[in-house]
Parts: sequence; C-alpha cells; structure tokens
Amino acid sequence: MTEDLYHYQTYPVLVIISGPSGVGKDTIARRLIERRPEDFHFVVTAATREPRDGEVEGCDYLFVSNNKFERMIAENELLEYAVVYEEYKGIPKEQVRIALNSGKNMIMRLDVQGAEYVSKLIPSAITVFLRTPTAADLNRRLRSRGKDSNKKLDIRIKKAGEEMERMQEFCYCVVNADGEQEEAVDQVLNIVDAAHCKVKQQKIEIVEINQIKSMPR
Repeated sequence: MTEDLYHYQTYPVLVIISGPSGVGKDTIARRLIERRPEDFHFVVTAATREPRDGEVEGCDYLFVSNNKFERMIAENELLEYAVVYEEYKGIPKEQVRIALNSGKNMIMRLDVQGAEYVSKLIPSAITVFLRTPTAADLNRRLRSRGKDSNKKLDIRIKKAGEEMERMQEFCYCVVNADGEQEEAVDQVLNIVDAAHCKVKQQKIEIVEINQIKSMPR
C-alpha cells in the first residue's frame, strides 16, 4: 500500500458570515479570530460611515471618505460594494489579496445580498447565515442599540424580515442567542473543521469578471 494514500491536499477556506442587522455578525467574526488567531484572517470592509464606540480603524473597518470610496470604485479596487442605508460599504481587493497571501482561512462579514454576490465570485465559499432565536429577539436588539432614527430603525426591521426569507440560500444556519455567543462560535468552528475533513477540497479562486457594479440595498 502506497504512502500517498495517507496524504491528501488541504486548502484554506473562505467563510462568509452573513444575516440581518443585529444578529451579531461583527461579534462572531471577531470571536473566531480571537479563538483561533493562527487559523483565520479577517477581510476588513471599507465603509464611509463614522466609527462606532469601540471600533478600531483597520481592524473592524477601513473608514474612508465618500471621495476616496468613489475613487476606489472608479479604479476598480473593490471586489464588491454597495450603498447600505445611504452609506458606502465594500470589500477592497487589496484586503482579499492580503488574506490569500496569509495562507489562513478567510472570514468575510457581509449582508445577505453581498454574500450572494461574493459566493458567485468565489463558488467554494462556505456561507453561514446568522440569526437570532426569534423575530422578537431581533427587533429588541435593533431597538436597544439606540443608534438609529425611528425611520431608519423601521427600515432595518423591514429589511431584516426580507433577509430572513433568504436563509435557505445559505450552506448553514447558526443561531446566535443572547448569552450563548460562544456556542455560536463553536458551531462555526465545527463547520470549518468539517470542511477541512473533505477528501476533495477546492482552492479559493475568484471568478474573473469585467466590471463590478454597485448593488444598492
């Protein structure tokens, strides 16, 4: 029996953490890095909004001006971008290149439409839909943040309902209940570990496209 049968090629995976506003995408992505810093590289999103309390430039987001973001669009420097609640948000290609060169598993934090778009560009991506146990839990989280006007809050709640209807499009669903964040992180880690146990694995490859268009949402 040849020794070759006891070895097979493994590759880093791309994990897309998605779901409606308020489900804890930022927290779960951050905890994955904290739990296994040697295994994961976080792809940092560029955004034109102001930093929130506790957010760190270059770690949580790349905070840029509208003018700079529009230059990035014009120079085709973004893998994906959109107008989200009247503000720009997108994934710089340079961030993706850095992640690929790290040799680690990649984590992207995207909204539902962004997850759909990127998973078409990178078909081997593992898409994880994050949700709360109930609609009431999600509404309570959104209202308790106190960061939005009533009008914007109503828009977020309506959009959250629409995004929940797309859960079936994802590879996996993980419930992030209050006080049980570590259990949710454990589930995502189990998903990644299972992907590395596949006999046939795929490299992270980006489908070539001529032009990346804005996706208002």
